[in-house]
Amino acid sequence: MEKGTSKIRGVIYDCDGVILDSLEANRWFYSSFCAALGREPLTEEELRYAHSHTAREAIHHIFRADSEKERLALERLARMDPEESVSRLKLEPHILPALEALKARGVRLAISTSRTTTMGYILKKFALGSFFELVVTSQDVQNPKPHPESIEKILQHFLLEKDEVFFVGDSETDRRAALAAGVKFIAYKNEEIPAFASIQDHLAILNFL
Repeated sequence: MEKGTSKIRGVIYDCDGVILDSLEANRWFYSSFCAALGREPLTEEELRYAHSHTAREAIHHIFRADSEKERLALERLARMDPEESVSRLKLEPHILPALEALKARGVRLAISTSRTTTMGYILKKFALGSFFELVVTSQDVQNPKPHPESIEKILQHFLLEKDEVFFVGDSETDRRAALAAGVKFIAYKNEEIPAFASIQDHLAILNFL
């Protein structure tokens, strides 16, 4: 791979673990379900799964051995205040200057996320709305990631070709979505998954434009 050899007109970002440092917030969130329903503590495997899937998928996975507790957990999810979990989130380092630099170069920016109702609060809390022209949550598609529907929806919205776009993610779910959509995948803070490029700092994406 050579730096700066392609004309990239769009960058799609995953949210959790990429735009947001949300691992500990997710640990608190799903641990609260385990505690409330008398289940053993959340495992690291369950946390990793929850970090890259929708809330309903995560709850199904965590309570897969007990359908009644899963039902109660889903009822609890519907009652929870989204702002409570959002207050525990923080931005990944250098994401804002990276977005500013991309926008200054005329690159179209979008989000493809497994999140649902909390995205509005996140965009407002971190003043991200001015950067992202389109945000596609799992509620906006019939098939969430790793299905390519969300990425394809973004390509169609901006009238972009597959080779004009980067998708920046941190999980195998993100990688599979990018692969299925036919766009270049950039792995953020995860060198264990195959990718067009791996970066440890958001500003490094500018090297590949």
